[in-house]
Amino acid sequence: MTTTLAPPVGIGKAAIGALGLLAVATGALESVVTPTLPLLQRELDMSPADGALLSIVLLITGALVTPIAGRFGDRHGGKRVLIGLMAVVCTGGLVSAAAPNLPVLLAGQVLQGAMVGALPLSFIVVRKHLPEGDSKVAIGVVSGLFVGGGMAGTLMAGPVAEELSRHWMFALPTIAVVVATVLVNWLVPHDPPDRSDNAGVDWPGLVLLSGTLITLMLVLSLAARVAARPLVLGALVVLLAAFAAGWVAVARRAAAPMIDPRMLARPSVWRSCVLTFLISAGTSVAAFLVPQLFAVTAAVDYGFGATATEIGFFLLPGAVAAALAGPIGGIGVRRLGSRAVVSVGVVILVVALIAVAAAHSEVWHLVLGKALIALANGLCLTAMMTGVATSAAPNQTGIASSLVLVTRVVGYAVGAQLSGALLAAGTPSGSDVPAESAFVTGFVIAGAVTALSLFVTRTMSKGVAE
Repeated sequence: MTTTLAPPVGIGKAAIGALGLLAVATGALESVVTPTLPLLQRELDMSPADGALLSIVLLITGALVTPIAGRFGDRHGGKRVLIGLMAVVCTGGLVSAAAPNLPVLLAGQVLQGAMVGALPLSFIVVRKHLPEGDSKVAIGVVSGLFVGGGMAGTLMAGPVAEELSRHWMFALPTIAVVVATVLVNWLVPHDPPDRSDNAGVDWPGLVLLSGTLITLMLVLSLAARVAARPLVLGALVVLLAAFAAGWVAVARRAAAPMIDPRMLARPSVWRSCVLTFLISAGTSVAAFLVPQLFAVTAAVDYGFGATATEIGFFLLPGAVAAALAGPIGGIGVRRLGSRAVVSVGVVILVVALIAVAAAHSEVWHLVLGKALIALANGLCLTAMMTGVATSAAPNQTGIASSLVLVTRVVGYAVGAQLSGALLAAGTPSGSDVPAESAFVTGFVIAGAVTALSLFVTRTMSKGVAE
């Protein structure tokens, strides 16, 4: 059936600005845990494995919500679904702000994870209101502002947690999300729903897809503790295989599947997913290990004893680099093609990870290395998101970009869990300080994993310069 969409309604700078502000606010809310993780571990008596779980639990919901939000956004309109999603995010932010202990904080982070679905919904709105060339730049700008919000969250989290409390570091960006959501609802025009897609919701496929993603994230979270619970992990792996096989079988027969498995067979999609997984896994190792390394007591040779505020300032250059990577990546894809941008980003990422493994005795070593890693990750993610979002059919923008975001979540979870396991294994008995070799091993593994993506970039098409 040929899809017929309503003519686009003009979208002005104010509307793009509102979407950008929402991206900044959600990015800030997402990023406050990273620089304050050592502080949270102390205040809530968390182990390294608990810290790794806290660092990814927000993404667990993201993995579940993002494809669903993208599918409903394609069908019913991106703005309508976006506003509803932000209501869930705001609720999660308030729960996190009021959390007295780790279980409640985890519950708040689960609700906040709905924010991961905001980007594909914003892309739907932009794609329906702008011509292709302008939409590529706008998608890059919105992506960059989301990462730029991470800069704001990274900078303010430490000082707010230390001067006020950890509760306020969640409350302040939540207030910003509320304000930005009101502006989006006021300034952004409604994008037309896809009237040609009148099929019902694929509820069996939705249930099986949800079970697949939830079980996958549980497997990843328990993988580091496999020695303690081998039977539980084995049962979950079997359950994961059953859910995945059932979802594929149901989706192939559904008239309008939540995610069509055949979409994964498209070269532009599967290549982007493989690249995203490898790059995100390598990047997340650095995202987890660098703040932990800064926080190691100065009593040992390789430690710095940094406070949460100092860690935030040390990570700020990386957040700035990541914010710049969005628009730079969008313009680069428009002029040079996605393969060139991804290839450059991967090379920078591998070199930076290996360099940090070799040299981390000074603060500036880690600051510079983290900045290069953030820049490279931003370039790669923007290039892949832009390429997938603009190569898909207009009524599949949300779900196509959601697949890349879900893959990013899985890759990030794998890297974070690996990092937590390495630190736990590298901590001598009777000590709470990991050995330096645990950090070095993590960075080397991350560099090796990321280097594998170069084999995939060689198979990419160059892309068409606009």
